[in-house]
Amino acid sequence: MDGDDCAAACQLAHIEAYFEALDTVYKEGSTVADIDALLALLHEDVRYVHVAYEADFDRATWRAAFMRNWERGAYANEAEQATHIVEVLHGKNHAAVAYDPGSASLAEEALLVVFRFTDGKISRIEELW
Repeated sequence: MDGDDCAAACQLAHIEAYFEALDTVYKEGSTVADIDALLALLHEDVRYVHVAYEADFDRATWRAAFMRNWERGAYANEAEQATHIVEVLHGKNHAAVAYDPGSASLAEEALLVVFRFTDGKISRIEELW
């Protein structure tokens, strides 16, 4: 595998780890270490973009946003709430993922996110909902 190649199995492993770590952050009782563990899974130059919310974060800005939410007690999901991947469409160093966030309050249909991979790690997350 060259430095930029992350085939389907590689992509899926990283996507599953990302959602598992994100679910941990969103649960009641999560810690700053959980936020840092999530970010450690990602490329050092990761970028998070949320089209509808006009978010465009580098790693430091995204961590600060997580910290603000954590400090105000926004992360309170129950232990059984978990993200479910509905479908994955793999492309060269990209994967489009339809997912159910596991929270009845968010969506009646799957949400869409596109991941980009650089050096075998997630380097861009673009939420399209």
